[in-house]
Amino acid sequence: MRVLVQRVSRAEVRIRENGQERRAGRIDRGFVLLVGFTHGDDQARVVWMAEKVAGLRVFADSEDKMNLSLSDVGGAVLVVSQFTLYGDAQKGRRPSFIDAARPEQAIPLYENFKTRLRDLGLPVESGEFGAMMDVELVNDGPVTLWLER
Repeated sequence: MRVLVQRVSRAEVRIRENGQERRAGRIDRGFVLLVGFTHGDDQARVVWMAEKVAGLRVFADSEDKMNLSLSDVGGAVLVVSQFTLYGDAQKGRRPSFIDAARPEQAIPLYENFKTRLRDLGLPVESGEFGAMMDVELVNDGPVTLWLER
């Protein structure tokens, strides 16, 4: 499981289909989480990752040190499925996605990840698995972290 965490001051995801666009999720202060799954991922990894994200202390305290978590600052998360996190472009010019989990495995993990984050008390917005999406964000800092389990 791979998660690219971006600390944001605001973010929005819109779904594009049939020439139309609609907003799927929007947050103010918090994290945009680009989430990808691979073949060996399971519910234990999802739980570990949700707890890791919820506990990250990357928001500034009164001394301007990264010492506060999402819940400390009243932040939210915008979760976006991203199978391309498992793209391999080492050979040739077109990436291979054979390491990305198939939808029948990834969708339940993705849904459980969002549920687990909610269970940890975080407001959660999201895109739609497999949809064409536009993600707009203002990276705060910028702060970007790569988490893998």
